[in-house]
Amino acid sequence: MRLSVLDQSPISEGSTGAEALHNTIDLAVASDELGYHRYWVAEHHGGPMLAGGSPEALIGPIAAATERIRVGSGGVMLPHYSPLKVAETFSILAGLFPGRIDLGIGRAAGTDPLTTFALQRDRRQASPDDFPQQLAELLAYFDDSLPDDHPFQRLAAMLPGRPQLPDTWLLGSSPQSAIWAGELGLPYAFADFINPGGAEIAALYRERFAAARALQTPRTAVAAWVLCAPTDDQAQHLATSSRMTLTLLRRGELIPVPPPEKATEFLRREGKLDGRDGGQLPGRRGIIGSPEKVRAEIEQLAVEYGAEEVIVVTITHDHQARKRSYELVADAFGLEPASARLAASTNP
Repeated sequence: MRLSVLDQSPISEGSTGAEALHNTIDLAVASDELGYHRYWVAEHHGGPMLAGGSPEALIGPIAAATERIRVGSGGVMLPHYSPLKVAETFSILAGLFPGRIDLGIGRAAGTDPLTTFALQRDRRQASPDDFPQQLAELLAYFDDSLPDDHPFQRLAAMLPGRPQLPDTWLLGSSPQSAIWAGELGLPYAFADFINPGGAEIAALYRERFAAARALQTPRTAVAAWVLCAPTDDQAQHLATSSRMTLTLLRRGELIPVPPPEKATEFLRREGKLDGRDGGQLPGRRGIIGSPEKVRAEIEQLAVEYGAEEVIVVTITHDHQARKRSYELVADAFGLEPASARLAASTNP
């Protein structure tokens, strides 16, 4: 089973978006050294908690700062963009960093309706809901499969990074995304940290899978919310920050990631520290605890989803605590650090 990282570039209370973006680069370098397989950055707009509004702008600096790890989007929210522009951008990235670039595509807005409207180039009316057509056009640019009579047919051969191309994934948290991914023969990454009831949806993807392009068998990844610390109590203490942000999010209030001390006091006032919720995140599944507990629950999740890969999402107020969580997970699974691989290759 592969382990990977999804970084939403969290902004801590008292910090700035610029600092959050530098933390993303720092965590990517650490993840590369620790032996994680891929590093994806998310797209969210118009809120005070997450700084990753442009994954395509982050991928290049991350790939340049790392050596081995695959780098990509988790994901690009295609309804905001021209398929050709996305194809060109990721073609360039693939040309610069061959064999290392992933394009994860999502349908969600990644923000509220007003910000979605602000992101539109043409604001005379709301954009149409034509995601399947957008996706088909995007894939046709990569495959150079537009019909001869299509007005954009010649543009596919003009992608600037050819012959290098990104690996394209479809992201989702609903049955419809699973159907599209299966019918198009794409690898599928399911967001369990959004919808913790997705095992049957992942099974639907495999049921509908039709071999296409370079993928002959289904490939399933599951993205999970994970927080690891030396002890269960320490992990639960760190997780109070996300419990507070998610509690307020459900009320329509977005805030930066608060420190655990502030979050603990908030949860106490809310009557949410009595243990009846098991220390879980409101409406979400959280894998929270010591390395032994976290490893067991990640393995159980992978079996539940039939997934070959688990993508770990971690948010804490303190950046060093977040890095430490990824270190502990890597140690628990025995990932091979880059330094160990290098030593093995130079000492036959």
